[in-house]
Amino acid sequence: MDGTFICVEGVIGVGKTTLVTKLSAQFQTEPLYEIVAENPYLEKFYDDMDAWSFQTEMFFLCNRVKQLEDIGKILTEGQPVLSDYYIGKNLIFAHQTLDEQKYDQYKRIYNIVSEHLPKPKGILYLKADFDTIMHRIKQRDRSFERKMDPFYIQSLMQDYDQAMTAISDVIPVLTIDTTHLDFVTNQDDLNLIIQQITSTFGSLKENKHD
Repeated sequence: MDGTFICVEGVIGVGKTTLVTKLSAQFQTEPLYEIVAENPYLEKFYDDMDAWSFQTEMFFLCNRVKQLEDIGKILTEGQPVLSDYYIGKNLIFAHQTLDEQKYDQYKRIYNIVSEHLPKPKGILYLKADFDTIMHRIKQRDRSFERKMDPFYIQSLMQDYDQAMTAISDVIPVLTIDTTHLDFVTNQDDLNLIIQQITSTFGSLKENKHD
C-alpha cells in the first residue's frame, strides 16, 4: 500500500517549509523541501523578470520533477511524505511571469513531464493577509527577495486562490488562514492545524513520543 502524500502550499513567505518541518517531526514522515536558493537564475529573475523568467521556471520544474520521481519509491514502500510544495504551483508562477507564447510552450512541457509523478492525497493550503505575508518575507530576509515587487505578491495571492479552487475539484484542499496563528512557537496553534489535517485527510504516523 502506498504511503500518504500530502503537500503544503501557499504564496511566498506564508510558512510552508517551517510547517512541514514541524509536521514531519510530529508525524514521523519524510519531508520533501523545494529547491529555491540553489536556483542560479533567481537573483537575475528578481532584477529582470522578463529576461530571466523562462530559465527560472524551467530550473524549478526540472528539479521538482526529479525530486518527485525520487520519492516515488519511498511512497511505494508505504512511507508517508510531507512536501512543502505541490508541482502544480509551477503553472501558477509561470502564468505570472511568462508571456503568452512562452507560457503555452512551458505548459506543454509541464504536462508531459508531470503526467506520471506521484499525486498527493491532499493539499494543505496556507493563507495569510497581505501585510502578514510581507512581514514574514521581510523577517526571513532572503537576499534575492529584497527587491520583490509587492504587486507581484498580491497577484500571486489572487492566482493561488483561483488555482486552489480549481484543484479542489480533483484533489482535496484544506485551507487554513495563518494570519493570526503562530505555529512556530505556539503549540496550541500547531495542534489546531494537526487536528484539522487528521480530520480532513485521515491519520498519518503520529509521533507517540511528542
